[in-house]
Amino acid sequence: MTYGRRGERWRRRYRIGFCLWASVFLSVLVSPPVGDARRALHEGGGGEVIQTQASKTEKPAPYQAALLMEAETGKVLFEKDAHVPWPPASMVKMMTTMVVLDRVRAGALTLDETVTASRWAAQMGGSQIYLKEGERFTVEELLKAVMIHSANDAAVALAEHVAGSTDAFVDLMNEKAEQLGLRETRFHSVHGLPADPGQEEDLMSAYDLALLGRALMKYPEAAKWAAVAQEPFRDGQFTLTNPNHLLRQFPGADGVKTGYHKKAGFCVTGSAKRGDLQLIVVVLGSARKHECFRSAAQLLNQGFANYRMLVPVKAGVALGREAPVRGGVVDHVPLVAAQDVRVLVKKGEEKKVQVEIHVPDRVSAPITTGQVLGEIVVKLDGAEVGKTPATAAQDVAQASLWKRWWPF
Repeated sequence: MTYGRRGERWRRRYRIGFCLWASVFLSVLVSPPVGDARRALHEGGGGEVIQTQASKTEKPAPYQAALLMEAETGKVLFEKDAHVPWPPASMVKMMTTMVVLDRVRAGALTLDETVTASRWAAQMGGSQIYLKEGERFTVEELLKAVMIHSANDAAVALAEHVAGSTDAFVDLMNEKAEQLGLRETRFHSVHGLPADPGQEEDLMSAYDLALLGRALMKYPEAAKWAAVAQEPFRDGQFTLTNPNHLLRQFPGADGVKTGYHKKAGFCVTGSAKRGDLQLIVVVLGSARKHECFRSAAQLLNQGFANYRMLVPVKAGVALGREAPVRGGVVDHVPLVAAQDVRVLVKKGEEKKVQVEIHVPDRVSAPITTGQVLGEIVVKLDGAEVGKTPATAAQDVAQASLWKRWWPF
């Protein structure tokens, strides 16, 4: 009996071992490869998604939104989430500056006009020139403080001087935004500081910021101030310092404005020019300052490396074409272009640009220098991209009656 029970135990262990071995063998036989298992887990949507090798190498952009634009034509060369509104922080001051300069252009204000700081202006925090209540500066001095140093107190002082209150000035800013076609913009402050409880944040998209920066750089005064890295203030007792690192680090950089607060992150609307090509770059919502400027520089470098501004037609330069003249002392008159025609092209595609000159079969004398005799049309790959009048390069007097009737 003892031997029988022992044998039974061995037979039971043998059956269990065999079953375990068989189940392992079958599971290996029918299991998919590791790669297929990962794929099945990812595609099934259940549990934690396992990254593939390809996805591991893809780094997320170090910003929330970005855009690269050619300044003259407004052509967008790169964009990422460019139409998503985002807090622009101190870049709001580009519009503050523009509204003030519009008043100067209209004659309602002068740059040497005196502005007296209010108590409210003197209480502004953040970047500032430490205005005291009752302190007086000219409009130009305060605009420099806004554009170079991003001074919040200077922005408030100017707004109150122009419109009577910051709320009234904000209305002017939103009116100007509508005129410029900034559809993804809404201003609630003149300085871009974080909204207080119960107030709304300023919002602008990267695309709108590029349009605003592009427009502001057409104001000669603003363009000059935007390019200044440092300037003495208060008779040399204080230094206006521009936080735009592109001015010190990127060759050709000439503006425009930076912004930062905790919710907005580090932001910049930059401008740079090399040769005939000027680019506007916008980077929004970087977590670190150096990433913001590095991203802006990378986008600008890509733009300058891949595009050029071609000028196939230049004002006043002979076109190598003449217009036939009827009844003149000469039979033909040379033609010149009235204006430059500039075409943005990808490098290597310059041969796709064609210049067509359209003039009548005959133009009647007398002809004066600069008289429009036809049209110059510039095409890129068959599509019209620009045109300008073709004008006479010289005077052509009318021939005598005898010569007109008997030209031999």
